[in-house]
Amino acid sequence: MTTKKTSFLARPGLGLAIACGALFTALPAAAQGGGTYQQELAVCGHNQQDRAACVREAGAARQAARAGQLTSAPDYRANALARCGLHPPAERAECEARVTGAGNTTIDGSVMGGGLIRETVTTVPVEPAPQLQPAPQPQPFPRPMMPMPMPRQ
Repeated sequence: MTTKKTSFLARPGLGLAIACGALFTALPAAAQGGGTYQQELAVCGHNQQDRAACVREAGAARQAARAGQLTSAPDYRANALARCGLHPPAERAECEARVTGAGNTTIDGSVMGGGLIRETVTTVPVEPAPQLQPAPQPQPFPRPMMPMPMPRQ
């Protein structure tokens, strides 16, 4: 009894099917990368950035994507919540509410304009004012003293 080991590449049909499958799965990713580049170029000139700088950055991003140097987008929410961890415990919950948009949080501004301003309005009940003591009645002025006569010399 003899056994023969055959590589999947030795079988022409199987090797060709695998190669074609890999090629077809790579095509949408390449097309998407080109589409992303075209989308980035379309934005150039319609934002507050210099057009030449925008085109350079889009080209650099395309080149980095081809080299596999781009990573997925960072988790901005987790980053913001981590920054809330630096606040004292009494203020931490309010910071997290602003970041997550809970409650009466409004967001104003833009990243291109310099940043987002997040504002949360919290209604705090007013503590009752302490009872004021009535003001004391003013004392009557003493009678004016009569001038004393000057001694004679």
